[in-house]
Amino acid sequence: MIDIEELSCDLLIIGGGAAGLSAALVLARARRRVLVVDSGTPRNAPATHMHGFLSRDGTPPADLLAAGREEVRGYGGTITTSAAKDLVRCCEGGFQVLLDDGDRVAARRLLVATGLRDELPAIPGLAGRWARDVLHCPYCHGWEVADQPLGVIWNGPETARYAQIIRQWSHDVVLFAPPDTLTPAEAVQLVARAIGVVEGQIARVLVEDDHLTGVELTGGRVIPRAALFVPPRFLPNHDLLTGLGCEVDEHGWVARGVNGATSVPGVWAAGNVTNPRAQVITAAGEGSAAAIAINADLVDQDVRTAVDDDQQHGSLA
Repeated sequence: MIDIEELSCDLLIIGGGAAGLSAALVLARARRRVLVVDSGTPRNAPATHMHGFLSRDGTPPADLLAAGREEVRGYGGTITTSAAKDLVRCCEGGFQVLLDDGDRVAARRLLVATGLRDELPAIPGLAGRWARDVLHCPYCHGWEVADQPLGVIWNGPETARYAQIIRQWSHDVVLFAPPDTLTPAEAVQLVARAIGVVEGQIARVLVEDDHLTGVELTGGRVIPRAALFVPPRFLPNHDLLTGLGCEVDEHGWVARGVNGATSVPGVWAAGNVTNPRAQVITAAGEGSAAAIAINADLVDQDVRTAVDDDQQHGSLA
């Protein structure tokens, strides 16, 4: 539970990952009252290290978040481990937020940075190796498994193109695909770059001594592999946003305007909740940009309020 005097804020940020904490840091330094509500279940928790973040390459994700929380608190921001259960837009402006610990928070503006979740193919053993030697982003993890025997698991019509990207990191790449799914053009392109194709149904992923060793097909055939890449299905954690009436695009993702503004006035979104391709550094940048836009919006409201108060006091004089 948080203290009663902290139940009103300029900005409530839902989600304490890179996007949310980056926004909190900018707004706290702008002397705004900032509250971050974080469930403590980051998407990249299984990963031992993150990559591609300038000056922080190889940092464990938990260390980055711990440093970010310390920085936000150092400027007076508040962070609580909780989750938002319900959002209500107030008729006079602002929002009321119900947290799962029973607290209610009044906020002038909202930033939702609740990320997404990964839906993997239902292959026995696959999910247990996620972010270890079952991977999805070659730009995040390709270097670490370069020049090893790699596999790509079919998960939709874009997988053949995805396998071509994985080929950048190893000369030994095998695409596991259901029978008769590849187009003739895809088959030619795969052969041209020496990407193997194994057609059939996968029975399970094999692991020995806590290391992935291969893929077993139905019927018992085993293809040795050191790591697997799979393009997961991304599912946005956007129920709070759609519950407020935020518009979604043709792909079902919440639509954003400039700097993360949603279709609902006073509500912004940043990071993977609206951008499935955002890496950690991208999400942090989106959070920062949204924070600057939010502060400008708050300043506009502060000016209107000050003018109204001044005119009202002048009329009473």
